[in-house]
Amino acid sequence: MIETILSRDLGTPPPAVITDYVTLSIDGQRVTVPAGTSVMRAAALSSINIPKLCATDSLEPFGSCRLCLVEIEGRRGYPASCTTPAEEGMVVRTQSPKLQQLRKGVMELYISDHPLDCLTCPANGNCELQDMAGVTGLREVRYGYDGANHLKLKKDESNPYFTFDSSKCIVCNRCVRACEETQGTFALTISGRGFDSRVSPGQDQPFMASECVSCGACVEACPTATLQENTVIWLGQAEHKVTTTCAYCGVGCSLNAEMKGNEVVRMVPAKDGKANEGHACVKGRFAWGYATHKDRITKPMIRAKITDPWREVSWDEALDYAASEFRRIQAKHGRDAIGGIVSSRCTNEEGYLVQKLVRAAFGNNNVDTCARVCHSPTGYGLKQTLGESAGTQSFKSIEHTDVVLVIGANPTDGHPVFGSRMKRRLRQGARLIVIDPRRIDLVEAPHVRADHHLQLRPGTNVAILSALAHVIVTEGLLAEEFIAERCEERAFSQWREFVARPENSPEVTEEATGVPAQQVRAAARLYATGGNAAIYYGLGVTEHAQGSTAVMAIANLAMATGNVGREGVGVNPLRGQNNVQGSCDIGSFPHELPGYRHVSDGTVRGMFEQAWGVPLQPEPGLRIPNMFEAALDGSFMGLYCQGEDIVQSDPNTQHVTAALSAMECIVVQDIFLNETAKYAHVLLPGSSFLEKDGTFTNAERRISRVRKVMPPRAGMADWEVTMALSNRLGYPMNYRHPAEIMDEIAQLTPTFAGVSYARLEQLGSIQWPCNDAAPEGTPTMHINEFVRGKGRFIITQYVATSEKVTRKYPLVLTTGRILSQYNVGAQTRRTENVRWHAEDRLEIHPHDAQERGIADGDWVGIQSRAGETVLRALVTERMQPGVVYTTFHFPESGANVITTENSDWATNCPEYKVTAVQVMPVRQPSEWQREYERFNTAQLGLAEVRA
Repeated sequence: MIETILSRDLGTPPPAVITDYVTLSIDGQRVTVPAGTSVMRAAALSSINIPKLCATDSLEPFGSCRLCLVEIEGRRGYPASCTTPAEEGMVVRTQSPKLQQLRKGVMELYISDHPLDCLTCPANGNCELQDMAGVTGLREVRYGYDGANHLKLKKDESNPYFTFDSSKCIVCNRCVRACEETQGTFALTISGRGFDSRVSPGQDQPFMASECVSCGACVEACPTATLQENTVIWLGQAEHKVTTTCAYCGVGCSLNAEMKGNEVVRMVPAKDGKANEGHACVKGRFAWGYATHKDRITKPMIRAKITDPWREVSWDEALDYAASEFRRIQAKHGRDAIGGIVSSRCTNEEGYLVQKLVRAAFGNNNVDTCARVCHSPTGYGLKQTLGESAGTQSFKSIEHTDVVLVIGANPTDGHPVFGSRMKRRLRQGARLIVIDPRRIDLVEAPHVRADHHLQLRPGTNVAILSALAHVIVTEGLLAEEFIAERCEERAFSQWREFVARPENSPEVTEEATGVPAQQVRAAARLYATGGNAAIYYGLGVTEHAQGSTAVMAIANLAMATGNVGREGVGVNPLRGQNNVQGSCDIGSFPHELPGYRHVSDGTVRGMFEQAWGVPLQPEPGLRIPNMFEAALDGSFMGLYCQGEDIVQSDPNTQHVTAALSAMECIVVQDIFLNETAKYAHVLLPGSSFLEKDGTFTNAERRISRVRKVMPPRAGMADWEVTMALSNRLGYPMNYRHPAEIMDEIAQLTPTFAGVSYARLEQLGSIQWPCNDAAPEGTPTMHINEFVRGKGRFIITQYVATSEKVTRKYPLVLTTGRILSQYNVGAQTRRTENVRWHAEDRLEIHPHDAQERGIADGDWVGIQSRAGETVLRALVTERMQPGVVYTTFHFPESGANVITTENSDWATNCPEYKVTAVQVMPVRQPSEWQREYERFNTAQLGLAEVRA
């Protein structure tokens, strides 16, 4: 039996708040526990294990199985230990002849309606019912199967990841409670009464037809084989586990990879994972099969031109060729003619090596990261106002929040594990304000409803934020004492005068935002006076022409109301990919060295020059958009792109592909032949998160270990490939393990000074800053003062985007993500997640659809100033009239063919969220899609002939 199964379950959760302690006697042992602790948990803490089936410490006690009965001196009957709180002086007995008789009788009733197929059951070796039969000493069952039973109930195999075998259900309610308490979806119920009581998805529907989101919480909670992963049914029980970190979104869930040799049997969320606390989503728990997909690139390949067939070569030949091409280009076009792109999917250590390669081996600062196209305004805006380019809180902080303001984010789809935590707090009574052009699930979900949904027009975030500030200032709702003590006086005075102007009032801004003034006023009052208020925002804030301005406006609001620097408040960016925060931290921007220090700072640069042994350039290099422009004018000819798919993810796809086509050597390092790799000359096999050691840093600044569970399928981890390339370029790198890379990061980066693999093993994870002042990390930032000293209010003038609707382009397109798919879909499209979302669709309001003669499911052409594509329509009232929405998970959809090159004024973050378009019914693919199909078919053919 593997360690995961043996890890102790204390039966019930600890008390939410510890105010006092009680001492009681359990089987003659004196036990002291916090008041409110259950008798079951108190016993377990003293290594006294009371039998149980319906109880687990991840759920509130329920008391249905009657197996955990105890005797309490002075009380009649046999109370359930899971629902009985420990009391001072209580005397408890967990073992007696009568208790043994009762428990054995309970187990006999369970087994009388349960298949006796233990040897062939997929849960054999990991079944609590089986364990409890042994614990209670059950040896025979007096009741036969002659009467009514449930043994012939059919299995529900509709879900691709798990099977529901109702014949093995003991109706303990754990799965139902997990769906409610842990996930917050309420997709499961108990239907029927008495003997007919059974667990039911929805209204006795198959799982795939119900509201189930396949998070796996029910599977994890099930004590029998009723709910079982299909991989376990096929492969059997695992033999060992490795704890690692999910490689999907910015929540950074800790997962136990349960293994048989080098094969993953299943992924189980770690109970002690600080970011997820035993929960996961459909992607992290189930969608890991892409790592062994047949499409994996496992051999290096080279070609002279992109019209040539790929040729499989050895690692040595591929790396020698890449290095010689980069040297040739620099000799011909100059030192600055090549550059690199750091991936937010790769580890901190891998990203650090790529930026070091560019600066030390290439000899320039032409390095950038995909954070450029998502959260670069977060780094700029928070640095300017608060002094640090990251969020202020831990995820757990929301347990102390009274008012949640969500703007430009969709946590239940984009960050689902944190979305579940947020819903739990809302069900406990926290109030909710949603600012979003689209009616996201949080606006109205089971047992969760927003107090205010400010359904603004895309592109008007700054106007709505200024209107909220206007109400707070003019109605005297400011945190005057906090501001006087913690913020720059002059900057605050100027800001207060600015937001108080009539043009920033809700009544005036209503014309731009489309949000009624009274709604804005009510939301502002709630945020300012409702207690601890926290702001959570996402790409719907940053991916705008005024993305940086909006981030600063959010920081202004938090400072103005004193909602910074303690539990339950703060400014919290929800990072999109698994290591967006980390890729920024380790110096992947062209103007910043690790730790967000500018390359022009001679002292900082000198420290890196001494450590790296080479002179570094003091001038910032090229950003990704500048690389494209320079490629088209002939001055940027070579690119090293690790783990990014810029062709699919960056705006104005045709501009991107034109730039790549102009380059002389593109080296792509990835696990699949992605859209960018189809323009490459060298393809170096990448490694998945299951094949490498390192760390990721999540949206709450939490650094967590990534641990190798299987050998790299191509023989080398990504950090080893970068190191080998650097060595061939004449700059030696000789790391033996990623731990040594982290040691170098810590040596050169003050916020990481106390981080090491040894410390991570000791603490589990660390939230930076971690240094002598905070040796165990910093869950909450800016407690006594801001990192920059005094908080700085900044005037945030609303400037309407230059992307205007016209008679030709009368609708506004905005983009986003969906739960089952991830980013460009390269990973999730190669899993069963396509069963939920097999194509990108265009969401359109019924009014706009009717005007154009569009019915649900029709093919529609979407045309913008940049290009045209064709998608299937989804007619829905989630949208407001005049606004349409799509995702970008499938390359053939061409979502970014129609997005323009408009970008944030400070960071060049693209304005994905505002594109003026026209939508009309069509009968055939767009010209771009026809060309894409031709090009894609050709490139796949060139990859086939590679021996």
